[in-house]
Amino acid sequence: MSENNRLGVFKTYKLYVGGKFPRSESGRVYEVTDSKGAWLANVPQSSRKDARDAVVAARKAFGGWSGATAYNRGQVLYRVAEMLEGRKEQFVREVAASEGLSKSKAAAVVDAAIDRWVWYAGWTDKIGQISGGANPVAGPFFNLSTPEPTGVVAVLAPQKSSLLGLVSVIAPVIATGNTAVVIASADAPLPALSLGEVLATSDVPGGVVNILSGATGELAAPLAAHQDVNAIDLTGAGAELAKELEIAAADNLKRVLRPLPAEADGSDPSTDWLAAPGTHRLTAFLETKTVWHPTGALGASGSSY
Repeated sequence: MSENNRLGVFKTYKLYVGGKFPRSESGRVYEVTDSKGAWLANVPQSSRKDARDAVVAARKAFGGWSGATAYNRGQVLYRVAEMLEGRKEQFVREVAASEGLSKSKAAAVVDAAIDRWVWYAGWTDKIGQISGGANPVAGPFFNLSTPEPTGVVAVLAPQKSSLLGLVSVIAPVIATGNTAVVIASADAPLPALSLGEVLATSDVPGGVVNILSGATGELAAPLAAHQDVNAIDLTGAGAELAKELEIAAADNLKRVLRPLPAEADGSDPSTDWLAAPGTHRLTAFLETKTVWHPTGALGASGSSY
């Protein structure tokens, strides 16, 4: 059969929840178009039930992921970079179509996204050294502060940067031992849903990252009010929605990460997300545990410990 007569195989995009690829519980889909309005795909329009299922999956995965060694988490994140590198051409096409970029600019964005996974992989076993340590105290005690993951984090991905911005908000959350429920960009969800396929074929345990597509406001509201969600990243929310979500998040004292001015919705992803990320996202969803340990009586000759 000649190439001209071949029937194209359209990709079916699905959610990524608990390490599996379900369709939306509601059965709804919506059309995704490119920057010129041309149809790209139908994607699931997640419901509140899908959001609750994602929280259950994230909570179930939290114990094993947070209990893994930081070195092991770094290896897993590096494996994600390896798998993404192998599917670079696919992501270049999807980013170019989703964001209206040229092929060369889209390739630069994908390269930066791969490098960001590697960058955060290197931080997994180092963040404790800059956010914890020994504290000087008056008395026969060792006083040690160590960072621990917060728990389940709801992440509102950037609306304009469909891959690099997405990776920039997911990677630091899981690098520090948290699990994530991610709401992809409503207008450009294809790279996010394809990233779920990369995560599934890497070493990331099911449930550590859960990716939903659909209306950001519809999905963010139940996550902000959910009693089993410990923190929320508002990067992909507009000012009005962010205010509503902060109020809902206060009910169980969630940690709330507000976007930096450069990351605000509508910013230029080619300039903002390509900048060095720093460590503020790594420390945003960490708790500090302080332990006092007696050293024994101190005499004139020194410690008896």
